[in-house]
Amino acid sequence: MRTSRNLQLYSIIFLFLSTFTAAWPWPRWLPELDVLIVRQDSGNGTTAKSAAATTGKATGKASSFVPTPTKTLVSAGKTTTLFATEAPSATEGSDANKTTATGHTSYDARLPAGGVSMLTPAAISGQQYFKVGDFVTFGWNYTSLKATPTAVNVMATCTQNQQLYTIAANVTVANATNAVTWDTGGYQATAVTDPLLTNIYTLVIYDAESSISATAEAGYLAVQDTYTFGMYVPQSYTPLSDFICATCNGALGPMEKRALGMMLGMCMLTVLSFGWFVNGLGVIW
Repeated sequence: MRTSRNLQLYSIIFLFLSTFTAAWPWPRWLPELDVLIVRQDSGNGTTAKSAAATTGKATGKASSFVPTPTKTLVSAGKTTTLFATEAPSATEGSDANKTTATGHTSYDARLPAGGVSMLTPAAISGQQYFKVGDFVTFGWNYTSLKATPTAVNVMATCTQNQQLYTIAANVTVANATNAVTWDTGGYQATAVTDPLLTNIYTLVIYDAESSISATAEAGYLAVQDTYTFGMYVPQSYTPLSDFICATCNGALGPMEKRALGMMLGMCMLTVLSFGWFVNGLGVIW
């Protein structure tokens, strides 16, 4: 009798719990059902994979992506497996260096752009002046480079005639230093329309695979155009006997004339004042 009562009590409790469980809402700590692609363990894995592959083709993603299970849910006696619907992005991760499909690596924007430090002539030597006709050597080392260029172009520009002179093109970058020698005499001998002038020039160094107007980028060699130097065209030798100074003049200038007039005036004033003083005292009879 007691067993029958217990059985009835347990049945009533079970029915109450079943009704309560069915009416209980979907837990908020679980993902929403309507935003996930689910698959039952009923042998439909091939269909889910085909659908995901078709979606990948439609969106331009690699068709070789195979959906992988991300989570398994058990609810009301039914097992549900959740699958990822797209491949992870190639840019995911905490690495600050990103490589694009073209092979161009982007470095941390906090890094400086690459530069050069002049070795020849040394930066501490001050402004340098070179004679047109001599061999001029420029040497430098690279700084702050993450991506070393294959080759560089070395140019010189003059603001007076807005001309760009090629010193050396496609100079191979083999190590941390580079040097080029400019035959200014050879260039001047063949330059008819754009000869070298007596003026200040700017040395320009930039990546041969880039351009002279490229924007600086972290880790890559920026366009270097801060070093300046002077050049002058020498005059032909003239013997002293044949030399004529076009600006020279043997006449006295305005300052010389004023100085000479002041000297003569002081002399006359001294003589007259001394004569009057001596005559007044009766020193001279």
